[in-house]
Amino acid sequence: MQAELTLLENKLTQLVQLSQRLRLENISLRQELAQALSENRHCQDKIDTATARLEQLLVQLPDEHA
Repeated sequence: MQAELTLLENKLTQLVQLSQRLRLENISLRQELAQALSENRHCQDKIDTATARLEQLLVQLPDEHA
């Protein structure tokens, strides 16, 4: 009976340690995701700005049929 309790205690300890590691990894991954989403928004803003500038330049080009 004592051996079974010791085995159970060891397994519970391992489970708690694994849970703690996964929690820390989850926190880290959430931070990485937030950073990546922020960078993505920044890049999309730059693309939108470049697109608007190109559209303005295209409007200013003379018409080929004129």
